[in-house]
Amino acid sequence: MNAPKADPRGPHAPALTLTDPRTGRPRGTSVLGRERETGAAVAAAREAAAAWRAHTPGERARRLDRLASLVDAHAADYVERERAGTGKPSAEAESEVAGAAELLRFYAGAARARTAPAAGRLVEGHESWVRWEPLGTVAAIVPWNYPLMMAAWRCAPALAAGNTVVLKPAETTPDSATLLAEHAADALGAGVLVALPGDRETGRLLVAAPVDMVAFTGSAAAGARVAAAAGTRRVSLELGGNGPALVLPDAPEHTWDDLAAAVTYNAGQSCAAPARVITLPENYATAVARLTAALARRHAGRDFGPLNNADQAARWDRIVGASAARVRRAARMAPGPREREGHWRPATLLADVPPDDPAVVDEVFGPLLTVQRAAGVEEALALANGVPQALAGSVWTRDLATGLDLAGRLDAGEAWLNCHLVQTPELPHGGRGASGQGTDLSVLALDEYQRPKTVTARLR
Repeated sequence: MNAPKADPRGPHAPALTLTDPRTGRPRGTSVLGRERETGAAVAAAREAAAAWRAHTPGERARRLDRLASLVDAHAADYVERERAGTGKPSAEAESEVAGAAELLRFYAGAARARTAPAAGRLVEGHESWVRWEPLGTVAAIVPWNYPLMMAAWRCAPALAAGNTVVLKPAETTPDSATLLAEHAADALGAGVLVALPGDRETGRLLVAAPVDMVAFTGSAAAGARVAAAAGTRRVSLELGGNGPALVLPDAPEHTWDDLAAAVTYNAGQSCAAPARVITLPENYATAVARLTAALARRHAGRDFGPLNNADQAARWDRIVGASAARVRRAARMAPGPREREGHWRPATLLADVPPDDPAVVDEVFGPLLTVQRAAGVEEALALANGVPQALAGSVWTRDLATGLDLAGRLDAGEAWLNCHLVQTPELPHGGRGASGQGTDLSVLALDEYQRPKTVTARLR
């Protein structure tokens, strides 16, 4: 297997002790990139940029398809690494590894099939056309909740568009990113995709380095810092969500189990997860009872994993603790005896929550549902749109016309009707407001990583 020309890891780089979120115990170490490592990673990617850009879309597609095949061939290794850093159940990790390979294949074909904007004889005596050109070298900074999947969301369209990428994984989950970079060196060429393990300081150094674009997924506060540091360079930001679920009195029977499954998938550590259930007075008691029962059927250690790290567990405890003191009814399901170590937290429901409660206003990022009561549909919609985050939400009703109307009026980049967290590479995903800017997934994501150039030639 060919190694990158410039090793992004120097022998003198500091190291971080990694922990297993399932037990809280040390599981190894990871290099923390500093000036030397960051400089080497960016230099390797910039050196590879001209050759990667020069490939035809068809050749890039063949190489990306080869990378996808390597991910498939080593799926067990990727699953093991994903589970080591996240504690996900095997089924979740296996699905996400397969999804990452699928995304690489999707963008392998998407770049070949895209249609350019207007071209032809648009000005008398002149012929014009539009070239789509890569930006150069992209810094992709991804979080710990979906280490490999978020890497694929960012890297696949950037690479397909003709850019090279420096991938900085979260400090707690470098495992699958480093393996992906090893396979990319073999499938794509040296320096085309370079992994740069590290912490927040590594990310700061990478944004300050001579990269042409920053694609960042993380918190709103960190995203604001990234945007400020990037200056006039292009940024794509996915900054989290606080998804509402409008549950009307005629909601389908499957609503309760579907919402419980969606909020506990990945232990609720998904930016698009349902977080805030909003109901009407005639449906409120039923919603609380049915959701409590549905959450009781979701078991930590069997159906979902732990929170990722000690800081996230402490944040959960702080927000839930403050909220629990302000509600009239709370239901909490305790984990089993095997899940008492590590960063495990149970599926939890908080009812009678006021609009300014910490669990409503903040993105909790855990297996928590709040339930609020609205006087009517318009007030329910106002509560749904009443937080700064605007990433995703859902509507639950048997009335198709009402459901489609409310889904269209949700302030969100992605809305679902009678389902939640249903995604595919063909459909775009992106936030508004405090949830960021830019597009992930679909052919539209290619525009994030390219820029148009108009060429006009005089014919006589």
